[in-house]
Amino acid sequence: MSVWTGEHRLRRGLLQRFTALCVRYVERFMPDPYLFAVLLTILVVVLVAVLVPGASAPGMVTAWYSGVWGPKNIFTFALQMVLILVTGYTLAEAPVVKRGLKALASKPKNQVQGALLCFAVGSVFCLLNWGLGLVAGALVAKEVARRLPEAHFGYLIASGYMGYMVWTQGFSSSIALANTDPSSPINVIHQMTGKLVPLGDTIFQPYSWVPVLVSMAVLGLMIRRMAPSESLQADPELFVEPEPPSRAAGPRSFAERLENLWILNVLLFAAGLWYFIQSGWQLNIGSMIMLFTVTGALLHKTPIRFIRAFGTAAKASGPLLLQYPLYGGIMGLLGYAAVKDGPSLDGVLAHGIVAGSDPSTLPFMTFIGSIVISLFVPSGGGHWGVQGPIAVHSALAMGQDSAGYLGLMSMAVAFGEAIANMIQPFWLLPALSIAKLNVRQVMGYTVIAFLVGFVIFGLAILVAPHVI
Repeated sequence: MSVWTGEHRLRRGLLQRFTALCVRYVERFMPDPYLFAVLLTILVVVLVAVLVPGASAPGMVTAWYSGVWGPKNIFTFALQMVLILVTGYTLAEAPVVKRGLKALASKPKNQVQGALLCFAVGSVFCLLNWGLGLVAGALVAKEVARRLPEAHFGYLIASGYMGYMVWTQGFSSSIALANTDPSSPINVIHQMTGKLVPLGDTIFQPYSWVPVLVSMAVLGLMIRRMAPSESLQADPELFVEPEPPSRAAGPRSFAERLENLWILNVLLFAAGLWYFIQSGWQLNIGSMIMLFTVTGALLHKTPIRFIRAFGTAAKASGPLLLQYPLYGGIMGLLGYAAVKDGPSLDGVLAHGIVAGSDPSTLPFMTFIGSIVISLFVPSGGGHWGVQGPIAVHSALAMGQDSAGYLGLMSMAVAFGEAIANMIQPFWLLPALSIAKLNVRQVMGYTVIAFLVGFVIFGLAILVAPHVI
């Protein structure tokens, strides 16, 4: 055995042992994601009581209510995020896309190759649409598990989910898209400065796309070396294909003919595409939802097939719908100021983290703060609504008001949110719903992705102020 081979096996063995340690601790201490959100709510209440001057129980209840059902409720943004997920899932279930994913899943010969494929599919599709990427990675993992039943299914699902770490640099990046839309309620930069930040100053900057390539390469190596030796088989019910609904014999009724009239989907697609062209190819959250909706309709061919696929996809959003109100309440508590012009908890946390920064280090400290706040608000756009005002105000206070620098500040928040998702289980829920697994069977592997992402994206944010 060569020295290189021996060192290679030693490094792989160390990573496998560290991964196994992470898996064991997650299995012991990670509660169900819903209970995780409840515990975070209790923690935020305690922090508000301790750190916010004049905080009272009635005031905290009112702030919590305002974030869930009141004037500052999360419903509009929550519906947008759910629609991005559901339209992405519906597109992934289109026959032509599904056949392509199955063809890809037939290539791997072992679980490592399968995991790398899941990661590649999840990453590439997340750059197009995060909802599509979340679902596509899980669907490929499901097909790989069908062909390789002795593989560790949690490892495959985790590998697909790791691709989600690059979504904030893709075309459905909610923060970057909001920066371009003056009507967006989360366009914090426009609200505070009157400026719009084009995508050329955010996702198309080298500090944004270079770490995407580097992280994909490094995570590919990590996935190879963390492969578990034990097996975790998928639930056999996952592979039972639902039978298409039967219809009565005889000629189709008028309603059935309408349901199968493919030209209606073509007209819907043409109308959506026409509007997109007329708007000047404007990319924002609304246009992304529209494009994926009409493209999904076109690829499903008939209206009834599209309706059924959309209904199936909507089931994956159930756990998110259960938890979004809790995180809306957390956002309300984070923004609660008990006295007029007094500090709120999000301000206390953010200002404490960026204190002592200068223009070179402010984006990095904002990135650190983003990771912390993402544990409480695991939604890119919602998170930007919480941390964005502090980030922009800090930049303006240092005389940094260029679109490039403000765009960097927004991406610092986005980067932190992206890697925090590897240790915050909220966005893992759709994949878990597809796989019929629990969070403890998957998240131990994603801790490695968090550590890798912290180093790579952190370095990018440190270097960026010197090159923009």
